Amino acid sequence: MKLSVSGRASAAAVVAAVTLVATGSIAGAAPAPEAVTHGSAALAAAPDIPVADVKAHLTQLQSIATANGGNRAHGRAGYKASLDYVKAKLDAAGFTTTVQQFTSSGRTGYNLIADWPGGDTGKVVMAGSHLDSVTSGAGINDNGTGSAAVLEAALTVARTGYHPTKHLRFAWWGAEELGLVGSRYYVNSLSAANRAKISGYLNFDMIGSPNPGYFVYDDDPAIEKTFKDYFTGIGVPTEIETEGDGRSDHAPFKSAGVPVGGLFSGASRAKTTAQATKWGGTAGQAFDRCYHSSCDTTANVNDTALNRNADALAYAVWTLSA
Repeated sequence: MKLSVSGRASAAAVVAAVTLVATGSIAGAAPAPEAVTHGSAALAAAPDIPVADVKAHLTQLQSIATANGGNRAHGRAGYKASLDYVKAKLDAAGFTTTVQQFTSSGRTGYNLIADWPGGDTGKVVMAGSHLDSVTSGAGINDNGTGSAAVLEAALTVARTGYHPTKHLRFAWWGAEELGLVGSRYYVNSLSAANRAKISGYLNFDMIGSPNPGYFVYDDDPAIEKTFKDYFTGIGVPTEIETEGDGRSDHAPFKSAGVPVGGLFSGASRAKTTAQATKWGGTAGQAFDRCYHSSCDTTANVNDTALNRNADALAYAVWTLSA
């Protein structure tokens, strides 16, 4: 997230009158922990995203930062190496990838866009995250967590052979930390007709904070409800996200009239006593004490929050694209 600046199955099977849960059990059976239902029928057979697979990507991003001056910031070798890592995974999985180049603060930046073949290209569901860190650290929670979860969700689309009704597009943005530069460049590069084809953009920025909260964007009612349905299904209360309002890559999409939503687990704000009672963790302490610091490493991630948010990401992608 930027600093404040100015300026197990694929498929959308809907079985009426039978409640399906993520593990495949039926109504009347005791659901497994964190199984998800949606009303009286599953809107999508959303897969579980193993947190170990997401963390494996975080380990790679940490290694990239360590080998490149300790960061993955815009215009630095660590950012380009991060992008190359993600792109190679997607290319091998069968995505059509596009690298979009731009210039900011005198340095070259890059966005990575990955399209999954098929689906109605007049109705595009996008999921994205910023891939850059600040210069002071590796940026593993901010925003390796979002980037790794989006990557693993995309790879799961390929692995399960998912072919939804709508077209799926995934994105990793450059130079978010300099003021949403990459995502704004992408949105501005679209024609009005192509912007109108995006039926929803889902943003994931800092989803594994070590003292986590569970925050859902309230920008679009349908997308907000989708995320809330997931968390209700696993018995985790949520709150409306306010700390990062307008400070992450959903903002340019929203300004262009695209419906947006997303998840966030907290940054430099302190967790209240009420929030600690609700979610656990430590009251009076920041959601992420290592926000924009050198200690934002792989040790700075809460596995439970990362796991829940990655599964919520997949649930939203599968549900909204069905």
